[in-house]
Amino acid sequence: MRRPRLRRPRLPRTRAGQRRLVQAVMAVCVLALLPATWLYVVTGDRLRTTADVPRTEVAVVFGAGLWDGEPSPYLANRLNAAAELYHAGRIKVVLVTGDNSRKDYDEPDAMRAYLTRHGVPDSRIVSDYAGFDTWDSCVRAKKIFGVDRAVLISQGFHIRRAVALCQAAGVTSYGVGVDAKHDVTWYYGGTREIFAAGKAALDVVFHPDPRFLGPKEPGVTRALASAR
Repeated sequence: MRRPRLRRPRLPRTRAGQRRLVQAVMAVCVLALLPATWLYVVTGDRLRTTADVPRTEVAVVFGAGLWDGEPSPYLANRLNAAAELYHAGRIKVVLVTGDNSRKDYDEPDAMRAYLTRHGVPDSRIVSDYAGFDTWDSCVRAKKIFGVDRAVLISQGFHIRRAVALCQAAGVTSYGVGVDAKHDVTWYYGGTREIFAAGKAALDVVFHPDPRFLGPKEPGVTRALASAR
């Protein structure tokens, strides 16, 4: 029995057809890049370094994976920046937000342990165990933990999206993009952001509820009270 032959797509043979194909491809490329361009426009004046970020009571560190229960190198760099800001007196409290969707995977507790090993008091660290993605973390920072203003810490390829989403969620934000080795993970992250920007634009337009919202938590308020 012969296998049916797969027909190859035929390219237009006329100049008019070829022109329409090129225009269609260009239109798709422009539409794909529009969300990423939007991120650059809306966050242009919100990015800082650890040396010049405004003094802000709360810093938010986003999860970035664990290796054998310890923060991945990318996450460790984010936590190092948070510890640096704390010791420099530029922040008072760190909100660590990440994934704890199963018992054997706990980003926030691993982040807390890392920060305490680097001199940040446990009483100044607040854990958000339902930061399943950037939008969820931003909405929960505002609605659950009562954060109105924050320094956001992430890698450079992610920080613009984090700032844009937290701004949309009602958190006045400045972003610190930490350095990262340009390895396979970095290139993957940069490529992924092109597609994630589209989801971010939809989140801003439709404001979906996080996967888990829950009751308000006084952790940040208590940590700030102890700092004063």
